[in-house]
Amino acid sequence: MYNLLEMIGADTPLDAMWLTVGLMGQLMFTARFVVQWWASEKAGRSVVPVAFWYFSILGSLIVLAYGIHKLEPVIIIGQLPGTVIYARNLWLLRKERG
Repeated sequence: MYNLLEMIGADTPLDAMWLTVGLMGQLMFTARFVVQWWASEKAGRSVVPVAFWYFSILGSLIVLAYGIHKLEPVIIIGQLPGTVIYARNLWLLRKERG
């Protein structure tokens, strides 16, 4: 019978921890779409709330950390531009609000 670590594809408890980190980052990305959908439904038009950008940058940074830990260039290259864009959007929103 397989133990839990083998079932989730982790060789060590540290691997399991990083798998959890990666999954949390992906959940952040899912949450951002739920937040955006909810705000748009409430407003009756397409809306991108500030929370969308916070979930975006948090999810991106977490998945980027996971990609760096796993030395996965596809994840690293995929997350870097988004992280910059999300940070820029938050900066612009903060600047707009004074």
